[in-house]
Amino acid sequence: MKIRQWNRSLKIRLAGEGIFNLFYWMYFPFMAIYFSDVLGNAVTGALMSIPPLVSIIGNIIGGNISDYIGRRIIMIIGSSIQTLMFALFALSVIYDNHWLSYGCFLGISLGGTIYSPASSAMVADLAEKSDRREIFATFITANNVGAVLGPVIGSFFFFNYLSGLLWVCTFIMVIYTTLILLYIKESVPTLKREEIGIKTIPKLISNQLYDYWFVLKDKIFFQYIIGGVLAVIAIMQLDLYFAYYITSYVPAQDLFNFNNWRLSLNGKEILGLILGINGLLFVFFVLPVTKWLKGWTDRNVFILSAILAGGGMFLVGFTTNIWILLLLTIIFTFGEIVRAPVIKNFIADYAPDNSRGTYMGAADLQFTIGRFLAPLTLFLSEWMNPLSIFSIILLAAFFSGFMYIRLYKHYTP
Repeated sequence: MKIRQWNRSLKIRLAGEGIFNLFYWMYFPFMAIYFSDVLGNAVTGALMSIPPLVSIIGNIIGGNISDYIGRRIIMIIGSSIQTLMFALFALSVIYDNHWLSYGCFLGISLGGTIYSPASSAMVADLAEKSDRREIFATFITANNVGAVLGPVIGSFFFFNYLSGLLWVCTFIMVIYTTLILLYIKESVPTLKREEIGIKTIPKLISNQLYDYWFVLKDKIFFQYIIGGVLAVIAIMQLDLYFAYYITSYVPAQDLFNFNNWRLSLNGKEILGLILGINGLLFVFFVLPVTKWLKGWTDRNVFILSAILAGGGMFLVGFTTNIWILLLLTIIFTFGEIVRAPVIKNFIADYAPDNSRGTYMGAADLQFTIGRFLAPLTLFLSEWMNPLSIFSIILLAAFFSGFMYIRLYKHYTP
């Protein structure tokens, strides 16, 4: 489905989220460095563990309430919080108030996670079932363009013009929030939205707790979460144990050596090359791969992802050769690529129309829990050799595939 055929709301959001995501990646990767310089490593280490908890709260609130009062209003609330926090963040930098800066950083995270499940639910509301994977893949591509280009551009502006960068982010959010207000229409089914007028705040909170308890008691959905957690543990290793392995075990070597021309890279430079290739593969291949696998069921795509991501990562433990490592990077990156569009597509198909926001919010638990557990590989590396660690990663990926196989034995789309 070509972008010009999309619903207008989706077009506006693709442009707005794509531009904002570019600026997001211009500051986000450097926040730990920023707070370490002004607050110290120990304090920063503790502070940076809080945003994932904020993300859980934001996802739960944003996802569930969007089923009651609408996707559009929740998106406006989320983007408005981000706008205000960016403005305060810019002022805190001017007045050198580091604790206010941290509070604004948390506020930006909260606004983003309130916005996200409602945004994903709106895509599911508006897209035809046959087009959902491709549309989700297009949003993923736009986000990854920002993830690749943002840090490169931001490395200059963040450290030289931080306040100006934050004011630009504020300006972009003002424009985007205004566009949501003026041009984006509500997409949520009306059933729950009609009930909100007679609810008190305590009643709404109790309903939220009930809704999430009901969702998490759903055996099929629970298997989906467990499968997702195991998959995230494996995929996150690119930034964790895989990065440690490359910098600690892979020696400096020639990438090219032809006649009198040679290019030699050390472990850190090899890691940088691999991370760059990973990002570029996402940008250029998410959409083509999604189209190639359009005839595949979500079940088979999940299983293929487990095989590619787990197998590719496991084989890394047998080599330190740069060219073999680059080949394996392509293999496990494609394992991540094929999975990305079907994660939310499953929820779009499975969740009841008037509970999509709740399910989208709950589905993000797989990323939060997975990111929390993934660093255990670094902890275990104190006592285990690399091949043992990569074997654990392989088992996590394969058990993920097994959970998806079990899931689809009880669920037929």
